[in-house]
Amino acid sequence: MTDVTSAKSARRPHHWRRDLVELAAMFTAVAVADTIAKLIGHTPDGPFLLIASAVALAATATFHTWWARRHSHAPPPSEAAVDTPATSEGTAGEQRPRESALWRMRTTVKDTPGSLAALCNALARLDVDILTLQTHPLAEGTVDEFLLRAPASLQAPQLTREVAAAGGSGTWTERADAHDLVDTPTRVLGLATRTALDAAELPLALRQLLGRCTIRSRPAVSPTGRPTGEMPPVEGVLEETVMRLRDPNGGAITVERAYLPFTPTEFARARALVELDARLGPRVPRSQDILTLPEGNEISVRRADQDDIDAALAMHGRCSARTLEMRYHGPVRDADRYLNHLLSPRFGRTLAVETASGRLVALGHLLWDGDETEVALLVEDDWQRRGIGTQLLERLVGMAAEAGCDSVYAVTRSSNTAMVAAMRGLGLPLDYQIEEGTLVVTARLDAAAGRPRSRYERTEPTGQGER
Repeated sequence: MTDVTSAKSARRPHHWRRDLVELAAMFTAVAVADTIAKLIGHTPDGPFLLIASAVALAATATFHTWWARRHSHAPPPSEAAVDTPATSEGTAGEQRPRESALWRMRTTVKDTPGSLAALCNALARLDVDILTLQTHPLAEGTVDEFLLRAPASLQAPQLTREVAAAGGSGTWTERADAHDLVDTPTRVLGLATRTALDAAELPLALRQLLGRCTIRSRPAVSPTGRPTGEMPPVEGVLEETVMRLRDPNGGAITVERAYLPFTPTEFARARALVELDARLGPRVPRSQDILTLPEGNEISVRRADQDDIDAALAMHGRCSARTLEMRYHGPVRDADRYLNHLLSPRFGRTLAVETASGRLVALGHLLWDGDETEVALLVEDDWQRRGIGTQLLERLVGMAAEAGCDSVYAVTRSSNTAMVAAMRGLGLPLDYQIEEGTLVVTARLDAAAGRPRSRYERTEPTGQGER
């Protein structure tokens, strides 16, 4: 109680001048009242007038006291009542979180003072929250890239119109998800780490760095030994919606994005990632899994690359002509030519199966092919129908899902019942297309739903061998 009184005293300090004024006013009022009483008291109706005046003064004083207590001396509202807005239900502090959606937006503004402020004001009027902002300087103007949290009811056309009215041009919008909440430096460092550990990650890293785009890797020489065309310079080439980079493994990497031009900042980031890959040289993770087959034999499954060409050629020599024909859909003599291409990390990932003695007996390929991804299997004749193909296929499909692919497809002969059974064994929705004896079985990857879609090179047509 003492603390409360002290606090009130601190808020209302005592002034001696006010006391003197009130004392002088009281003496003046007494003198005036005495004079009036003497003048009125000698008249016939004097006593009645004095009583009426007293009643009127008493009523006025009572009203003044009530009014002062209600307005002038009412307790101040609490801080919670001032700071907490009432909700739509009228209860403070119980406001429900609004439904919102994440958007990625990119627009070009003039490089003048106040242009970004006008854009931010337009977003604020739409009740849009800016989560991240990146700027890409151009020769004329600036490309601003936003991650926005907007009301769920806001539609892309309305957002684009308001941004255009605020001075934005060439506006592009796309729905985002929780993965985009990671800030750009953290995301770039993560992509660089993945690329440093695995050379096959470079196309995937470029795709995630640059957004929805098409990436094609072109070798310097085709599997048949012919040059594939002119190579880009070491520093690369940027042409609006296309960038061409020199592949450290030889050949070229072409990145296309038809809906949005690349900025010099994006080009510099892509070049830096490719340069990192070049400095680190060929590399694949060397971990392996040990599996026990139904008959009790142990096999190991590991990543393979171009260092395994000799072992793969030896396996080709032990395979029958029918097995190679099932796998490559062409002349058996051309099978060896594809190995260097298939084992390159630029075109996908390869799994190798080895026996306990170290002999290579099976290969499984995951080949990047635009929005889809091809899976291909080759199992040596003596090791077929032991479940090796099924083990390889399950691992390849898991890798495709982790890479963000929407589907995988297998090209085989309609008579290859073992491959068809292995695809069915995945437990995924399947689509079948058959033409002139060639069967294409496509599996939709439910595990990849909602992840960024990847686009990679269309590789040379290949098929599958038996399990």
